[in-house]
Amino acid sequence: MSVGLIGYRGSGKTTIGKRLADRLWQPFIDTDDLVVKKAGKSIKEIFEQEGEQRFRDLETEVVREVCTQPETVIAFGGGALDRDENREAIKQAGLRLVYFKCEPAELLKRIQNDPETAANRPALSNLGGSIEEIESVLARREPIWRNIAGAELEVTYLTPEDAVPYVVRLM
Repeated sequence: MSVGLIGYRGSGKTTIGKRLADRLWQPFIDTDDLVVKKAGKSIKEIFEQEGEQRFRDLETEVVREVCTQPETVIAFGGGALDRDENREAIKQAGLRLVYFKCEPAELLKRIQNDPETAANRPALSNLGGSIEEIESVLARREPIWRNIAGAELEVTYLTPEDAVPYVVRLM
């Protein structure tokens, strides 16, 4: 069975996902990485040069592709589940989804401490990556994530190493 990890950027989907994949002896896929590879440019560049719609279209192609992968740990981009067709592809594939819940203040700290974020990721609103942006986006996306996830893990105070056994138990 494949497992999908969902949540806000900075929640640990990639970091925990890689460790989880190692523990399960499965490959790891990050949908954002595949979009970047497909486009040949960073997510920020896609947004700036071609717009969010183009990014979301590429993301949908990638979601369809990864949902066919057996026995894989998949980290989905935070907005991937905004589209009905992506949620439907995930449901049809029978992926076990785990939502990584994290408090906004901790998300902001993690994002600010990651030098890759500013260089490669666009702001998600006109609030420019602030705590207000995080709270606003979470208010919109969290109900979607909770509706489709088979499990939820509070990761605010967990290290990636500590989170892995919990994810295994939730599968």
